[in-house]
Amino acid sequence: MKEILEILENDARISTGEIATLTKIPEHKVREMIAEAEKKGIIRKYKTVIDWDKLEEEHVYAMIELKVTSEREVGYDAIAERIARFPEVVSVRLVSGDHDLSLLVRGKTMKEVAFFIAEKVAPLDRVQSTVTHFILKTYKQDGDILLEKEESKRLAITP
Repeated sequence: MKEILEILENDARISTGEIATLTKIPEHKVREMIAEAEKKGIIRKYKTVIDWDKLEEEHVYAMIELKVTSEREVGYDAIAERIARFPEVVSVRLVSGDHDLSLLVRGKTMKEVAFFIAEKVAPLDRVQSTVTHFILKTYKQDGDILLEKEESKRLAITP
């Protein structure tokens, strides 16, 4: 199962036939294993990595660090779940270190993201403080390197 999941994680569009060839597992068995992983929630979603900069689509991403007060009997789960419900929030993670939660937030402008944090997140009951880091450039996302390879400007040498 692990091998199939790793293949799918790298390429969600790969066919079950190709997976069967790579793993030497019969295709019908591969289909069954994938269906079972989907049913159990092991496979949560199939995803495409998009380089929005190439489309010249304006998006601003920011990493937000939050210090929060944990809640009796639920710890950080309740506040994390509440924050995760905002459509601007791409991801929420419990982290170690100086802060408790790390958010990835998306907006159209820096101002929009800043106001979202100031008006929606910071005022929440259990939020003690926030630190915002705007993402200026993404070099690698979900395992894909987004840098363009420069073509050599040297002339070819011919005998």
